[in-house]
Amino acid sequence: MNQSVKHYSPLQAVLIGGAIATTATVSVFAPVWTRCVLAALEDSPKALVDQVWQLVNSEYVDGSFNQQDWLAMRHTLLGKKYSSQEQAYEAIREALQKLGDPYTRFMDPQEYQALSSQTAGEVSGIGIRMEINDKTQRLTVLETIENSPALAAGVKSGDEILAIDGKSTQQMSLEDASELIRGKIGTSITIKLGRTGQSPFSLQLTRAIIEVPTVRYTLKREGNRRVGYIRLREFSGHASEQMRRAIQDLNSENVDAFVLDLRGNPGGLLNSSIEIARMWLDNGGIVRTVKRTGGSELTKANRTALTQRPLAILVDGNSASASEILTGAMKDNNRAVVIGSKTFGKAMVQSVHELADGSGLAVTIAHYYTPDGTDINKKGIIPDIKLDLTAAQQRQLANNPNLLGTEKDPQYARAITALSTQNFAQPPGRINQPMSSGGMDLKF
Repeated sequence: MNQSVKHYSPLQAVLIGGAIATTATVSVFAPVWTRCVLAALEDSPKALVDQVWQLVNSEYVDGSFNQQDWLAMRHTLLGKKYSSQEQAYEAIREALQKLGDPYTRFMDPQEYQALSSQTAGEVSGIGIRMEINDKTQRLTVLETIENSPALAAGVKSGDEILAIDGKSTQQMSLEDASELIRGKIGTSITIKLGRTGQSPFSLQLTRAIIEVPTVRYTLKREGNRRVGYIRLREFSGHASEQMRRAIQDLNSENVDAFVLDLRGNPGGLLNSSIEIARMWLDNGGIVRTVKRTGGSELTKANRTALTQRPLAILVDGNSASASEILTGAMKDNNRAVVIGSKTFGKAMVQSVHELADGSGLAVTIAHYYTPDGTDINKKGIIPDIKLDLTAAQQRQLANNPNLLGTEKDPQYARAITALSTQNFAQPPGRINQPMSSGGMDLKF
């Protein structure tokens, strides 16, 4: 399954992520500039270099440019001769490194398309998740995705993929298999499957756009309580609508409480985090942002919460950016008890631009704070109930993800205990972090 070739223009994406924790926006400046330089770009990589310089000059959150003479940088960049786009790319990366900001970064066309596809929450493929089975060492279907060509054709979890378009998958890596499966929407692919109790058989499928499930949920029975367990993997373009369905479905099951699992969630779209926060919170602030000019803007809830049931949020060191915005909003408003390990600590927002040749640029344009004004950048959010997993526990959950959200998941088990108390809305052990005295920044 491959990521979609769908492009996001600079007017479409505001991201927040974690591994390279990201929150992003897009400006009107880029597409206008792109039209001006498109023809010249064929003959001069300098046009692309200057486009990047202009965007950073216009938007970058730090007006001192990390104490760099940014105007002199432009003269240096345009004074060079570039015999290829790759040389221009390298010069751009070197210039951006001087800003000392890992989140302001250049992406070649392939990297930009991958980010755009991930943000969209869509892939072009047949709709399966695969693994190399530990016991058989064969490429195996983990699951088929709803409304996908694979599901319609009858592909089942546990099926072994023996060949792809006639090429044997024996000793084939997941990456190579994905490369073969990916392709343009509407094109055909033939896979040969092995299924227990049947002779190997082949299926011809037509690639399509698949909405990637980023929200998974289930009803848990914990004693005499009904708990809605929701795991959110990232804040993609479809995350909010999937979250809405999850909450509504669990509401129809008359749950007594919710556990929202944000562990390992690196972030994603800023607007997605705000929309999801509003599903849990009727009143109060969600996130405060400050740009280069120093203006502060507080985004608030708007009385559209879907539930008032008790809520516990699970986080860890890989819960970043948009995850931290959502967690910070719920914590500052005493809407949830937060359980787990300290979060990543990424509080910056980027503007993401598609450049003239299909490459991309992410520019840090702002800093965000929790509603109470706490700056979590490089600090993270301290859970109300801090519970770090041991190395052995981490390995067990990583090797068997089905244990997440069960009694063998210590952080989930602690959440159930917390939700059973009468004072969950005023969680024990809350650590009051100092208010920030400075302005606020948004990172991508």
